[in-house]
Amino acid sequence: MIRILLCCSAGMSTSLLVQKMRKSAEEKGIEAEIWAIPQPELPENKDKADVILLGPQIRFALGEVREMVGPEKPVDVIELRDYGTMNGKKVLDFALSKLG
Repeated sequence: MIRILLCCSAGMSTSLLVQKMRKSAEEKGIEAEIWAIPQPELPENKDKADVILLGPQIRFALGEVREMVGPEKPVDVIELRDYGTMNGKKVLDFALSKLG
């Protein structure tokens, strides 16, 4: 089971992206737990995830989040175009690429 955490400013806009990522994972036969949270909830959720992706609107927090999470867990920012178009397949592929 792959656990992908999406983090954005409020957790609302990312909910649709989560649904599309789940659908894409199901179509690919990948067992994945994918969820979204607002940034203030990151400390209590970071240890549950295998990879953490930030919404483009909180790109400024990338360094801070990487420091909080530590070097053993990948943290990156979702591409603005993929986020804006809610491209669940591309964002899922991006998350999977971060896991090696």
